[in-house]
Amino acid sequence: MGALFPIVNPLGNTPIFLTLTRGLSGQGRTKLARAIAVNGLVLMVVSIFIGTHMYSGSSGFRSRWYKWAAGWWWSLPGGHYCASPITMTAAEDAKRPRNEANYMRQAFYPLTLPLTVGPGSIAVAITVGANRTEGSEWRWPLIAGLLIGALMIAISIYLSYRFAERIARRCWVRLRWMWSSACRRSSSCVSVCRSLGTD
Repeated sequence: MGALFPIVNPLGNTPIFLTLTRGLSGQGRTKLARAIAVNGLVLMVVSIFIGTHMYSGSSGFRSRWYKWAAGWWWSLPGGHYCASPITMTAAEDAKRPRNEANYMRQAFYPLTLPLTVGPGSIAVAITVGANRTEGSEWRWPLIAGLLIGALMIAISIYLSYRFAERIARRCWVRLRWMWSSACRRSSSCVSVCRSLGTD
């Protein structure tokens, strides 16, 4: 499960999450973060334990038809996005009422899939479920370890999105401090070089 966490990368997704949920209250963001974490946990668990069987066709699914259905399902959101005209300006978007129900309807798509647990995360989860080190049979320690790992990733998703504003604020302060220190060092280096040149 260690390979799955950097691909999910909840900390790296916090700026995008803040942009997509700007204007939402803290309580609404907490509910939304909880829903996204639960959805992500379900996707990861299903991909780990069932994804391999669905892809290989060992449980009655034909791999060719499964690939066709998966491709058709993935093309629906893209087609809807391309067909819908984008006429809302930034000012109109700022004046749009922020209803928590509208954001909750987006908890699965696009906030969970593909923003948080995307195709790469699902592919890694399927690989983790396929490459079992305990042999061909599922054993309770292995199942418990995989479930605990998926739960820890879901908790990290919830905490990252729940405190997204605080994380972004602290990162911004840190970046400003690094930038100012770099500017001071560069200016001191320039002054030293000028003094050496005059000598």
